[in-house]
Amino acid sequence: MDILETAAYDRRQRRNMSCALLFSLSPFFLSTAVYFYLWTPDSPASIMSAGVKSAPTLLLAAAVLSWNGGQSVLGVVGGLLFSAVGDCCLVWPELFLHGMAAFAVAHLLYSLTFLSSRYVAYSSSSSSWIRFLYLILFMVGGGVYIYIYPFLQKAPNSDIMLPAVGVYIVLISLMGALAIRTRHVPTLLGSLSFMVSDLSLALQVFKVTDPIEHGNAIVMVTYYLAQLLIAVGDVKAVEKEDFAKWKRS
Repeated sequence: MDILETAAYDRRQRRNMSCALLFSLSPFFLSTAVYFYLWTPDSPASIMSAGVKSAPTLLLAAAVLSWNGGQSVLGVVGGLLFSAVGDCCLVWPELFLHGMAAFAVAHLLYSLTFLSSRYVAYSSSSSSWIRFLYLILFMVGGGVYIYIYPFLQKAPNSDIMLPAVGVYIVLISLMGALAIRTRHVPTLLGSLSFMVSDLSLALQVFKVTDPIEHGNAIVMVTYYLAQLLIAVGDVKAVEKEDFAKWKRS
């Protein structure tokens, strides 16, 4: 009976938590809709556009902070805040390197979070498959760098851009690899979506491809989706850890 009551309580708690989480994310969804409603291809760079672009990420950080508290400040919340800085910088093309640096710090903070105790590591029985996926991920990252290398050489400040992009690819690949390690579906999908967003952005910024119709929409949809999934994954991981502690007490 005790086991049945515990299971029923667990289901009620998870259902209530999901409803409350969805409600707390409503400002994020609203601000994202505002961004896509206001954005046009010829939108001028301004403080206003930077604020509208970074608002969803900042509101997402506030939501995670309200759920997880200070333990996420040096993790997902910190990553979201640095991402918001990157959002603002990328509004102005001349601040591209600054924006990339901000996102690099965000990936580093996400990576440290995925190594924390609340993200359960894979079992030894599946370690060979996980290592194989790591290898594929880093090979894809290396392949992307080799592919865009000639275009990076033509970019302004190529002497800085070449190593900077290389380091950035290593960090986002590491973040993706550690997301695989967590075996949390939202976290993994969020990391992969982030990679898709950055790849799409790189192809356009460095003029690897012809102008893509709705290119900005592709970048931003996958970007906001990535941040949402990473944030939800962190909230779920903390909830799972807290419930496990409650069961042991």
